Amino acid sequence: MTGRTIDRMATEKYGPSEDAIRAALATVNDPEIHRPITELGMVKSVGIAADGSVAVAVYLTVAGCPMRDRITSMVTEAVERVEGVTGVTVELDVMSDEQRRELAASLRGGQTEREVPFAKPGSLTRVYAVASGKGGVGKSSVTVNLAAAMAADGLKVGVVDADIYGHSVPRMLGADGRPTQVENMIMPPSANGVKVISIGMFTPGNAPVVWRGPMLHRALQQFLADVYWGDLDVLLLDLPPGTGDIAISVAQLVPNAEILVVTTPQQAAAEVAERAGSIAVQTHQKIVGVVENMSGLPCPHCDEMVDVFGTGGGRLVADGLSRTTGTTVPVLGSIPIDVRLREGGDEGKPVVLSDPDSPAGSALRAIAGKLGGRQRGLSGMSLGITPRNKF
Repeated sequence: MTGRTIDRMATEKYGPSEDAIRAALATVNDPEIHRPITELGMVKSVGIAADGSVAVAVYLTVAGCPMRDRITSMVTEAVERVEGVTGVTVELDVMSDEQRRELAASLRGGQTEREVPFAKPGSLTRVYAVASGKGGVGKSSVTVNLAAAMAADGLKVGVVDADIYGHSVPRMLGADGRPTQVENMIMPPSANGVKVISIGMFTPGNAPVVWRGPMLHRALQQFLADVYWGDLDVLLLDLPPGTGDIAISVAQLVPNAEILVVTTPQQAAAEVAERAGSIAVQTHQKIVGVVENMSGLPCPHCDEMVDVFGTGGGRLVADGLSRTTGTTVPVLGSIPIDVRLREGGDEGKPVVLSDPDSPAGSALRAIAGKLGGRQRGLSGMSLGITPRNKF
């Protein structure tokens, strides 16, 4: 008689064990925090009746949690798969203030003081600040599509909509969820595999944000330090146009962030974009490259490209920044004008997902591959090596 046969006979006689139920619950990840509910202290109790029916009580982080139905469904499905279970009921409760404080401290690794995790020397998250000299060059469209393409390639990606006055990332990414607050920690919603936070998620309707510099800095600091991002591979910051308060705050809060400059081929736009990228000289940041958007319009009747906004703007910016910084700044790619790119932004369906083989989709995916495939060096990282005296 095999061990598996004995276990099955025991299950038939005594019903499912609590250990088996808790093992099943350990496979359920909180939809926002993306860690097992057993690890987060969310399992309140497990009850098993003689007939094999199971009652599970689960703590929600906050009352009115938007994920309550999804958590209930996930717990039910996981427990139903345990051999011998004849039925499942899920009871929901809410964490106490003390439990939420313990959860927040646990998520911060025991640190009570809020820090920007991406600014720590040991952080492996690649941070790209997407900048432009002026508005209307498609910077947010580029940001959203790069994020979605990297996530589709299996990377863990987050986006901070740092354009406080002109926030548009949630709509373009299709993120209609609301953030959930646990103590002083914010759980960001996800869309298309990308975690995202934006001031637009906290303002009613289409209300404008009327803030001065210190408020902008504080908002960005909260987005970076108070949001639970988890272990990201890449974080993209969609900056407002120009070289104002937010660009300076990014340099202060995340000095290791690399600048990605977006421009159009038009010379006037390129000159302004070069000024935006030149801030790296003063902030001692690296410019990862230049992206030329709206590089041409494919003719619907032939294979020719119509240079609606001129040519060479991306190369002009890259060459100018190379001279200014004394380093080689590459043109990472050129994105043609494509109505599907605009439509995807309006509908919350990034073109890299809805039509990945389109001219714009292919160009964006190629740029995302270059950025997502870059490896961070060991400079500034603690290697955990203790020198030994050989004598």
